[in-house]
Amino acid sequence: MIRHRRIYTLLLFSLLPLLMPAVTHAGTALLLDIQGAIGPAVAEDVTRTLDTAASRKASLVILRMDTPGGLDQAMRAIIKDILASPVPVATFVGPKGARAASAGTYILYASHIAAMAPATNLGAATPVKIGGLSSAPNPMPKQGQKEKTPVENPEPQGDAMQHKMVNDAAAYIRGLAELRGRNADWAEKAVREAVSLSATQALKERVIDVMAEDVGQLLTRIDGRKLTTSRGDMNLHSKDLTVETVERNWRSKLLGVITDPNVAYILMLLGIYGLFFELANPGFVLPGVIGGICLLLALFAFQVLPINFAGLALIVLGIAFMIAEVFAPGFGVLGLGGVLAFVAGSIMLMDSTLPGYAISLSLIIAVALSSAAFFFLIVGMAVKARRRPVVSGAEEMIGLVGVAHETFSEHGQVQIHGEIWQAESMEPLQKGQPVCVVSRKDLVLLVEPLPHTFQEEPS
Repeated sequence: MIRHRRIYTLLLFSLLPLLMPAVTHAGTALLLDIQGAIGPAVAEDVTRTLDTAASRKASLVILRMDTPGGLDQAMRAIIKDILASPVPVATFVGPKGARAASAGTYILYASHIAAMAPATNLGAATPVKIGGLSSAPNPMPKQGQKEKTPVENPEPQGDAMQHKMVNDAAAYIRGLAELRGRNADWAEKAVREAVSLSATQALKERVIDVMAEDVGQLLTRIDGRKLTTSRGDMNLHSKDLTVETVERNWRSKLLGVITDPNVAYILMLLGIYGLFFELANPGFVLPGVIGGICLLLALFAFQVLPINFAGLALIVLGIAFMIAEVFAPGFGVLGLGGVLAFVAGSIMLMDSTLPGYAISLSLIIAVALSSAAFFFLIVGMAVKARRRPVVSGAEEMIGLVGVAHETFSEHGQVQIHGEIWQAESMEPLQKGQPVCVVSRKDLVLLVEPLPHTFQEEPS
């Protein structure tokens, strides 16, 4: 009997894990803050966070967003990563007062869970045309006129490229909306008409899934939702998740700094000026090293930024004109043309009017005036100094006028600058006869008589 009890006890303990409901450690939710314009640095942060979440088998990734929009290339890279992520992604527009405009709306639609805090908004997803012109939204209907529905294609407005961009963006966001079961009609309207919604209206229109005051309330309200990720269907258990904030690494911070249009602009100018001074003064080394590094960093930033190469060419041409004004004065015409070309090129440099991707006009004016003043004053003074006659050294002796200190035929002494020098002459010289220095060899001067009358020095 005792033996049977032991057997039953062993069986019970061996089957206990199968009979009891699974009790697991609460998972982790990785939180990434997206602040400001969406660019290459933000795309890299999202990619790294999703990879970390997948490797650590995290339960959820939260993108807390406050953005005015950003670059299309970076936005599409983020969306591709979200769609391919085995870990569900919740995009949360917050805190209060935040927005998810333009590119942020697309990312919100692509996420597994779309959430907003009160007093936030999204929308205005009309793409911005290269060159800075946005596609024109549909005009507001006149009184008594029926408004077109979002699914009706509006008449082409603007040029063909503009129309293609709007159609492509509308189809793209509609596909994301249909994938996540959200309001596709409003999504297309946000693209074609640049409309926006508040958080309350977005929840009512089925644009988002939930409203929450903060991340903690968000985790509570999305607990138990059924989601579909790249791994398949799953039930989200988020109520007891531990939230871990993801910090940006040094590479992402550096990329975020140098891809700022204002910083890239300054790096480019430092690179050009540094190389110019190194070529003008070979051997200084430091200006060339700093200029080369700055120029390479600027070129890397330009690789991922919407650059207008015509604007870049105008900047280089403007600098060349200002330099030419110094070396070949043209009564200010070259200098003025250089300043105008520099300012025009700086304004055109960023081929986009997206928020956060335009060079500050005050910075452009300040740099233009500083560059003009530098080239006209400092470089001009340096050129004038180089044109002055030599006033010291062996070369300074050539051309000086003195008198013969004694009478001699080939070798003797002359008085130059109040100093007595050994001298050689091809012609006989009389004491006090004016002479001119034609060359110098060590401490011996080669002189020749001047065709002028002379007076003997008093003995």
